[in-house]
Amino acid sequence: MMPSTRSNIFQSYLYKLSTAAGFGLVLAITGCQSSAESNASTPNQSTGNPSVPIVSDMSQQTLKQQALRIQRALANNDFSRITDDIHPTRGVRFSMYAYVRTDTDKVFSREQYAQYLQQSKIRFTWGEKDGTGEALVVPLPEYLRTWIDAKKYNNARITINEFESRGNMINNVNEAYPKSDVVDFHYKGTAEYDGMDWRGMRLVFDDYQGKRYLIGIVNDRWTV
Repeated sequence: MMPSTRSNIFQSYLYKLSTAAGFGLVLAITGCQSSAESNASTPNQSTGNPSVPIVSDMSQQTLKQQALRIQRALANNDFSRITDDIHPTRGVRFSMYAYVRTDTDKVFSREQYAQYLQQSKIRFTWGEKDGTGEALVVPLPEYLRTWIDAKKYNNARITINEFESRGNMINNVNEAYPKSDVVDFHYKGTAEYDGMDWRGMRLVFDDYQGKRYLIGIVNDRWTV
């Protein structure tokens, strides 16, 4: 074989080898890019993020604990203990029945609440009793002790932002307090009265400067 022929064959071999190597390198780079893109897209998927429900559960648990602390204070007639839980700017509204009357229900600021606990002879008209139409006119401590009667909820069923259908009065708490959290206490009543003596208490909370505060106490009971 002539030297020039051997040189041409050798050059042809090098060309094919370099072409194959270059093609393999392109495949390798493409494969790496595809793998990197696949791995980069994984964290953006909507599933596989267990931290979301855990945070939600912790938030609800904290709210439940605050509501239970308020309920126990009211049940023990330690009314002043909940003063700091009252919303600093909105105060707290007291609703005699499930239907919140935003125009007539009594609202006390934190300072007024503390004041009228001390001035326990000052009476307020809270609303009309269902069935009789008789006005409920009593001081704040008596309203808390006799109408709210929070000791009934010492062993109550508690739900957060969920309400079962009971009684025949409209429950408008979500309309009266949009975007607020509601802790519902339900006392099922006694067998003696076939459960007709059931009671409900809803504690309504709103956020202010990173904390939850009480803005409403809604009572619920059987109405005619």
